[in-house]
Amino acid sequence: MRLLIVEDEKRLALSLAKGLTAEGYAVDVVHDGREGLHRAGEGGYDLVVLDIMLPGLNGYRVCAALRAAGHDVPILMLTAKDGEYDEAEGLDTGADDYLTKPFSYVVLVARVKALLRRRGTGAGASPVRMLGDLKVDTAARRVFLGEDEVTLTAKEFAVLEQLVVRAGEVVSKSEILEHVWDFAYDGDPNIVEVYVSALRRKLRAELIRTVRGAGYRLEARP
Repeated sequence: MRLLIVEDEKRLALSLAKGLTAEGYAVDVVHDGREGLHRAGEGGYDLVVLDIMLPGLNGYRVCAALRAAGHDVPILMLTAKDGEYDEAEGLDTGADDYLTKPFSYVVLVARVKALLRRRGTGAGASPVRMLGDLKVDTAARRVFLGEDEVTLTAKEFAVLEQLVVRAGEVVSKSEILEHVWDFAYDGDPNIVEVYVSALRRKLRAELIRTVRGAGYRLEARP
């Protein structure tokens, strides 16, 4: 999943980005409201962490502009303020959740996961994806092959997640790069092949098919 952090406190923003990257997310960071609106408006993000007090445009205006333009990306608002009025205003402009500084990093991660789960599965639906004897729990970030649990690194899980949520479809290398690695990644795009090879070794080679010139497809064994 690809996240955008819009936060002008650079130390906090980089700390959050580092932690969320370690959780397996691709994270981009900007420090200005106008830039945040531009980035979020381009689409491609699964969630936006949005501070309220920002230079350029404040978080309320960024959120309202995104909703007015029809963007439904989940928005988690952050603020140093504390009060019912601020929370109500944030939610009235279209934010999905609200967190007051200082906050626990563990709580932030829990809120992020809950919003992503709600977006990915719909209210009341299961976050568990099944494909033959492969079971991927996108909420608990656990993978089972038959009765055996398979241990994956954060990046391996993130690549598998992109494939399993679109099981049976071809997912291009560029789409995987966009959602698993961050916006600034300028390394070798063949890094995707490295992680696909690792998944094939840990799961079963035939689960992930290469579609020449197009990408990869996750499919159940006949």
